[in-house]
Amino acid sequence: MNKFYITTTLPYVNAKPHIGHILEFIQADVVARYHKLLGEEVIFNIGTDEHGQKVYQKAIENNKTPQEYVDAMAEVFKAVKKDFNISYTNFIRTTDPHHIEAAQKFWKLCSDNDDIYKKNYKVKYCVGCELEKTDSELENGCCPLHPNLKLEDRDEENYFFKFSKYEKPLLKFYEENPEFVLPAGRQKEISGFVESGLTDFSISRLKAKMPWGVPVPGDEEHVMYVWFDALINYISTLGWPENEQNFKDFWPGLQIAGKDNLRQQSAMWQAMLMSAGLPNSKQVLIHGFVTSDGQKMSKTVGNIVDPFVVAEKYGIDPLRYYLLRELPSDEDGDFSDKKLEERYNGDLANNLGNLVSRVSKLIETKLEGRLVYEVQFLEKDAVEKIKESTEKTNLFINRFKLHEALGSIWELLTYANQYIDENKPWASDALPEHILKTLTTAVEIIFASTKLFEPFLPETAQKVYEIFGRTKNQDDNVFQVIKTESLFPRLK
Repeated sequence: MNKFYITTTLPYVNAKPHIGHILEFIQADVVARYHKLLGEEVIFNIGTDEHGQKVYQKAIENNKTPQEYVDAMAEVFKAVKKDFNISYTNFIRTTDPHHIEAAQKFWKLCSDNDDIYKKNYKVKYCVGCELEKTDSELENGCCPLHPNLKLEDRDEENYFFKFSKYEKPLLKFYEENPEFVLPAGRQKEISGFVESGLTDFSISRLKAKMPWGVPVPGDEEHVMYVWFDALINYISTLGWPENEQNFKDFWPGLQIAGKDNLRQQSAMWQAMLMSAGLPNSKQVLIHGFVTSDGQKMSKTVGNIVDPFVVAEKYGIDPLRYYLLRELPSDEDGDFSDKKLEERYNGDLANNLGNLVSRVSKLIETKLEGRLVYEVQFLEKDAVEKIKESTEKTNLFINRFKLHEALGSIWELLTYANQYIDENKPWASDALPEHILKTLTTAVEIIFASTKLFEPFLPETAQKVYEIFGRTKNQDDNVFQVIKTESLFPRLK
C-alpha cells in the first residue's frame, strides 16, 4: 500500500480555533480523504503549538500554570474532529515528552553540523508572530499582522541558527523543485526572499525571562525559541528519531500553511532539515486569509466569524462546502452569512439536493422503489461527461485548487439535472425503456459525483449512499430507494 502524509501547521493555544484554522484543517482533510479513497495508507497530522511567550502570558492571565492552561486548550482543538468532521490520525502537542526529546535531538544534530552559535543581539520583536521584525517589515512602526501589539525591544544573549549558510542550498532546491510551493506566486515570493539575503535567526530565549519552552540541551539557562521547537513536530509525530521505518515510510510529506507561514515552512524549516541531514518536505501548499464582509477580521470592528456558531446554524457540510467553494484555495477569500446562504440554497439545495430528491422519487413512483442497474441503459454522452469531470477534479485537487475541483463536480450535477429535464421520465407517454435509460444514467451521474465530492462533504456522501440503499463499496447492481428527508432543506 502506498503511504501518504499530510500535516497542517500547529495553531498557538492562546485562543480557541478561529475560522482560518478551520479552513486549513478542512483543506488538509479533503486532501487526506482523497488519498485514502485512492487506497493509500494516510497519516494526517494536526496538533497544538504550546510553548512561547504569548501562551505563557495567556496562562498567567487565566491564573493557571502553563501546563494546566495548555492541557485545557488542547482538548478544545482535539474536538475539531467531531465539530468539523476532521479525519486526522495524529494529534501532536509540543509539550508531549516524545516531541521534547525529538526537538532536543534535532538541536544536537544542527549543533554537531556547526550551525548553532551564541551571541548578543538587539531586535524588535512581535509577540503575536513570535518573530523578529526588521524596519522594512513594519508599517507605521508596527507589525502589519498585529498592529495593536506593541513591539518589544530585546537585547540579550541567545543561540542562533546559521540560516545564512543555506541561502544557496535553498535556491538550488527551489530551482530543482519548481512546484515545491503552490501556488507558483508563493514559490516566486520565497525565492525572492532568500535571494535578497538570509540573516541568522535566534533559536533560544533566556529561561529567566521566559521559562516556558523546551530546555536547550546542555544549557539550563536557555529554552528553545518556539518556532524552532514547533516545526519539528512534523517529523516527531512520525516517531522520529527512534521509529526509523515509520519515518522512512511517510517522510517527506505534504504541508498546508497560511501565507503568513510561508517563510517559516518553506525556508526556515527547510534549512533546518538540511542542517540536520534529513530530507526536505515534499511540498508546501499555501492558502490565503479569510476576511469578513470584505474587511479584515477584528474584535474592535466586531466582525469576527465564529466557525462553531456557523456550523451549529447551517451544518458541518454546508460550512465545509462554502469555505472550499467560495474561498479560492490559494488566495484570500471572504466570508459572509449572505453568501453562505446563497451557496446553500443554490448549490446544495437546488442542485444537489433537488437532483437526489427527484431521482429517488422517480424510482419510487416509476420503478416501485427499485432500480436494477444495467450498463446497456447508460447514455454515452453522460459517461464521457463523468470521465471528463473525474479527470478535471483529480487534476484540480492535486494542484491544490479545491474550489475549482468543486466547481467541476457541480458542473456535472448541473448536467444531470438538465439531462432529466430534457428526457422527462415522468411523462405519461414515457416508455419503460426510456424511463430505465434516463434513471440509470441519472443514478450513474449521482454516484460518480458523490464519489468525487465525498472528500469534501463526507456526511452528505454517506446520506446519498443510504438514500439509494447501498454503500459506496457495494458490488451488487440493485438500488433500493429508502425514503428520507431532503438533503438540504431550503433556507427561508
